[in-house]
Parts: sequence; C-alpha cells; structure tokens
Amino acid sequence: MTLWRVRATIDDRPGYLAVLTASLALRSVNILAVQVHTTEAGAVDDFLIDAPDRLTEADLRAAVEKGRGRDAWISPADAHGLVDPPTQALGQAARLIAAPENLGETLAGLLGCEVAWRPFREPQRFSSSELTVADPYGGTLVLTRSTPVFTPAEFARAQALADVAGQVTRTQLAQATLLLPDGAELLLRPATRADLDEVVALHERCSPESLYRRYLSGSRGPSASQLLRLLEPQRGCALVAVDSDGRVVALANLVGEGEIAEAALLVADAWQRRGLGTALLRRLISLARPAEFAAILVHTQAENTAMLRTVRRIADAFSIEPAYDRDGALVSVTLALTESRVPAR
Repeated sequence: MTLWRVRATIDDRPGYLAVLTASLALRSVNILAVQVHTTEAGAVDDFLIDAPDRLTEADLRAAVEKGRGRDAWISPADAHGLVDPPTQALGQAARLIAAPENLGETLAGLLGCEVAWRPFREPQRFSSSELTVADPYGGTLVLTRSTPVFTPAEFARAQALADVAGQVTRTQLAQATLLLPDGAELLLRPATRADLDEVVALHERCSPESLYRRYLSGSRGPSASQLLRLLEPQRGCALVAVDSDGRVVALANLVGEGEIAEAALLVADAWQRRGLGTALLRRLISLARPAEFAAILVHTQAENTAMLRTVRRIADAFSIEPAYDRDGALVSVTLALTESRVPAR
C-alpha cells in the first residue's frame, strides 16, 4: 500500500462527498484522513489515502473524476501526513513561541510553499497562488505555491501563526532589564491586570503636578476601573518599570486607534530626570512598529520642557522629524514611523 495526498473540488451539495469516497472505495482506496476547505468554487476536500501499490497517479485522478471531483491535485505522501492539520498548526505555534524569527521557515513547512521577504509592510493579500503575512521583525512575507491552490483556511492559519509570532516578538521587545545612567537597575515588562494595586499606589505617590502633566487636567488621576482599561488596552500596550523591591515606579501607555497610537508616561517623582522617561518612550516606539502603527502622538503642556526635550531626543535617535501642533497651552507632537529609519541596536 502507498500513501497519497489527494485534493479535489466538489459541489457543496448533499451526497457529493459520498459519491467521491465511494469512487475511491471501488479502487480499494482507504481514506485515512480528510479535511474540507470551503471556497467560492465549492468544497475543496483534502484526503490522505492509502492506495494499492498498483494504482498510479493517473488511476487515482480517474477515480476522482468519476466521483464528480474536479481540479484534482495528487501527490505522494509520507507518514507525517497522518498528523492532522490542526495538531500540526498547534505544534508550529509552540515552536514559534520559542523562536518567532523562524516564522517564514515554519509557514513554508506547514503549507509546502515558497517564502520570500520584502522590506516594506504590505496589506494582507490572498489569491489562489499567493498569500502575504506581516513579518514580526518588519516587512512582509510573501508565500507562493502553484499547486495545490491556497484555500481560505490555509490563509487563516498563516495569519494566526503570524499573530503568534508577532505577539511573542512584542513581548520580547517589551521585557528587559533597564540600567539607568546613574547605575539604578529596573525591570521593564508588559503590564497586566495583576499590577493594578501597584499602579494605584504609584499614582498615590505621585505629586499633583506629575499627575497633571500626565493626564493634562485635574490632579487626582483616574479611578481604579479607568486604570484597568489603561493596563489592558484593546489595541496597543502598557509597560511598567519595577524596582528591586517590586514596586511599580513608572507606567508607559501606547493606546492605538486606527493607524495612530497615543503615547503617555507617568514616572514617580523620585525617579524623574534620571533617563527613565526617555527609555520608556524609546521602548514604546520600538513596540509601535511591529504593531503596524503609522505614527505616534504625544500630548503635553507647552511649559513641560522636560517632556518636549525627551520627545526631541527620541525623534533624533530614530531619525524622525517631529511635527508640532500647538493649541493654547497644549502641544501635540506627531512622530511618523512609516518613513523613518530604525536606529542600529
């Protein structure tokens, strides 16, 4: 007996799959696994079969056509095909968590396609012979395959794996040990809802002036429920800086809507003017690029010269020309990311 992989399109009508399987059974073909891909042209059935050694590819094609199958694609298979595709995808996702830089190689192995990298971020694209997914390290991965044609299910799997790699990459970028110029060491990591009590305590330790500069109005700061939404934004991220005693000493937020993300910082009074704000804003920009934001917007008071200097230093480091817009006492600074150059690590 010989293993084959057979893919064919049939009309998505009751009984048609049974006709195809019956035609294969008449040739003593044993179906080991089957998955169905829904497409506009009909149902694409993907079989792993065990066929008698005497049957050739032409024999199998004739059996498929007799069973009302069309556009048949037939290829020899091996024992690896016995692992069902969802299990394969889960295994690939687990490997991507350990090594997200291997996304291209992973997709090539899972889908049996060629993978090329392009340096610019392109829109997601799906056709019968080409797919595009975002490279978590920048640019676009282009997947090509002449036969069999790509299906919407395979496109969805590729995008899901790219999402896994992107999330892992952003987490890696966000978490680091931060050594400040004065020798102090902090842990920088993504915030979670478990940090709520410490973040509330951070706000209680901050002076009314620091809270006013962060939130641009009032001096009491947000409520606990509002802070929880900041810790878990629908799009974007929140970072905390933690000292050796486990206290949160700074909170950085990147909250996105559309292609624009708004960045904001709150640093405890005792940790201000020590380079922490600059390091946090730099990290937010590094996270905004793989998240596909086109620009970062920073709001501050015109009198907050320390924040304006910080934004200027970051813009110079990333070779970005900031755009300023003043409305009374408020200054909004836009940092465009799409045409800027990433600094060397």
